[in-house]
Amino acid sequence: MIQVEEKQPLTFEDFKTEVIHDYTIATISRECSLLGRREVLTGKAKFGIFGDGKEIPQLAMAKAFKNGDFRSGYYRDQTFMMAIGQMTMQQFFAGLYGHTDLAHDPMSAGRQMGGHFATHSLDENGNWKNLTQQKNSSADISPTAGQMPRLLGLAQASKIYRNVTGIDQTNFSEQGNEVAWGTIGNASTSEGLFFETINAAGVLQVPMVMSVWDDEYGISVHARHQTTKENISEILKGFQRDEENKGYEILTVKGWDYPTLVETYQKASAIAREQHVPVLIHVRELTQPQGHSTSGSHERYKNAERLEWEGDFDCLRQMKLWMIENNIATADEIETIDNQARKDVLEAKKAAWTAFVTPIKEERDELVSLLNTITNASENKVFIEKYANDLAGIKEPIRKDSITTARKILRLIVKESGKYQLATWITNYTNKIQPKFSSHLFSQSDKNIFSVSEVLPTYDNTAEEVDARLILRDNFDAIFTKYPESLIFGEDAGNIGDVNQGLEGMQEKYGELRVADVGIREATILGQGIGMAMRGLKPIAEIQYLDYLLYAIQIMSDDLATLQYRTAGRQKAPLIIRTRGHRLEGIWHSGSPMGMIINAIRGIHVLVPRNMTKAAGFYNTLLETDEPALVVECLNGYRLKEKMPTNLGEFKTPIGVVETIKSGNDITLVSYGSTLRLVEQAAKELLDAGIDAEIIDIQSLLPFDVNHDIVKSLTKTNRLLIIDEDVPGGASAYILQQIIDEQKGYMVLDSQPETLAAKAHRPSYGTDGDYFSKPSVEDIFEKVYAMMHEANPNKFPSLY
Repeated sequence: MIQVEEKQPLTFEDFKTEVIHDYTIATISRECSLLGRREVLTGKAKFGIFGDGKEIPQLAMAKAFKNGDFRSGYYRDQTFMMAIGQMTMQQFFAGLYGHTDLAHDPMSAGRQMGGHFATHSLDENGNWKNLTQQKNSSADISPTAGQMPRLLGLAQASKIYRNVTGIDQTNFSEQGNEVAWGTIGNASTSEGLFFETINAAGVLQVPMVMSVWDDEYGISVHARHQTTKENISEILKGFQRDEENKGYEILTVKGWDYPTLVETYQKASAIAREQHVPVLIHVRELTQPQGHSTSGSHERYKNAERLEWEGDFDCLRQMKLWMIENNIATADEIETIDNQARKDVLEAKKAAWTAFVTPIKEERDELVSLLNTITNASENKVFIEKYANDLAGIKEPIRKDSITTARKILRLIVKESGKYQLATWITNYTNKIQPKFSSHLFSQSDKNIFSVSEVLPTYDNTAEEVDARLILRDNFDAIFTKYPESLIFGEDAGNIGDVNQGLEGMQEKYGELRVADVGIREATILGQGIGMAMRGLKPIAEIQYLDYLLYAIQIMSDDLATLQYRTAGRQKAPLIIRTRGHRLEGIWHSGSPMGMIINAIRGIHVLVPRNMTKAAGFYNTLLETDEPALVVECLNGYRLKEKMPTNLGEFKTPIGVVETIKSGNDITLVSYGSTLRLVEQAAKELLDAGIDAEIIDIQSLLPFDVNHDIVKSLTKTNRLLIIDEDVPGGASAYILQQIIDEQKGYMVLDSQPETLAAKAHRPSYGTDGDYFSKPSVEDIFEKVYAMMHEANPNKFPSLY
């Protein structure tokens, strides 16, 4: 259990000092909000969403927040971040301006708008820092309630660390004593993700403290349109634990009542930390002095009575009155604090702007100097001088001003000698600046997917053909033995060993925490995985069928896929998502919406193994990397026969590498997953007709054929057909773009490249439904034959 710290009782003078310190932070935060809004309205910043009106409860939360704890929150928590020492005034404004240097904007290096907060879990090389020795904030996202599923996983990690033996907790946990703290606006509790997470945390009994900041509005929409009874804690009363039933501790407190807030948060911390019981704190009677954001004024939708109440019960005003009443500070002393805060914030704002604009001005001046040298030798001197003078005259330039000017002038001097100097500057500048906006979509550490070498499965002479599910099962067994920090969870994954028996017997062997059944709630299954991966565990989140992934696609897209990118490489969640799909018979579970998936989740690798040996090899590879991935197993392949390898847990399927599974000279057939079996059968029949096809298994859609082996095949065959069971223009369009655009495959083609996809509708039920909905062997044969007929009609007369 948690070690209780013995503290000396505070003297009244110490208490006064602490309270005044808290008030100072709150006042500084308020001044940042007020001045930040003005910076947006003057055009220096693009958008502002601030934490004014929420300062005092955030101070109370910060006082209960300990090293090792994690926040997963709402975009108004700036006071909290200042109170735990993770954001300065200057950093606040750097984020508002979009400063692309992590030293100035450690939250996201300018990639997120202000109000989105993060701490650094990783060093500059992508290695874990000691998370138990710092206060942690997972990187915020804007979609309301999108932070909730991740919060669940951050809390569950503490339960795993406390109750599962054999895990090296170094850097990640102190016996599971860490609390995950969530924050959300009251209106966003209307989202399904909020209710799904609240239910899941109550079931799992994890150390989570959930704060609802309640100011009665969601943008302009009053709580009566948001919440039954206009009261989230009232409608959640059924979650309150009692002597007979586990559940929540539900606490309510007024958001302007400083001493009661402090007491409430200390109580919540103790319950969650010691007992691993989730706590909901409904913080009521809060205000939002500047309205929702800089996009509008709250005077438009709040009546005079409400505005008067907000003035009276502003939490800073109420804290001032309490401080004066309790002889903590006089009105004059408080006014001195207020005046100093305004001065300090103004100076921080100026310093942040100077730091932001100075390098941009230096880059601009360098370009202007170059243009001046080019001008005299140019026939377009007058035009270039105007461009250069206009650029030099911009008082507060942005980088776009410089690069667009240079590119426009390049057109004017394309036939002149100065072209080379300017083109070199543009190229060098782009190479220098572009990564500031584009880096870290994927891991740039030495643990990325390309750091793992292929290891082939090995077989002994007596290797028997077994149901392919047994290869997965025995490989998972090897994984769980090799990695004590690994765990898997999903619907039916535990007791029955998943619906296809790929985890048969694993729960009995490794326990209910490591091989777990969960409720029917895909978004929070993903969230469990994200949060636990962010705290050093190796989770595998199982989504039962590929079409169920749609429940979780928002979490994958907005949170997991962007995590490394939006923190400029300072947070990671190497989560493996396991699912199954392709070629079954009917609308449900048989669809392959790969185009939607790969376009929504850039930042997550998408792996499409054709059999279970390949799938097992992907799991073995991924567990040695620090990147997230989706593995789609073939749903109709579990009972097919494959040889049992002898090196379970060790063989590794390379990621981003295609495999040629049949050589040929006439045409290249490209596909993946279950459809490959149909392609192989069609290739046999094509060979009988005198057409020798080469078959390439893509294996991974993201990344795609990093060695450009497909275009190497095309140099031999000069023809290309892509066979896919997604809708027309879905994944096949992406594959074609990669081959034609990225690999320049058009240069070696003698015929038009073609695609063969499923019908635009979902597949119909039954074997006939599959045949008439998705590419069949005959479809593939006839498509290839028609392409060969076009090339050589005498040898291949038309079938129709």
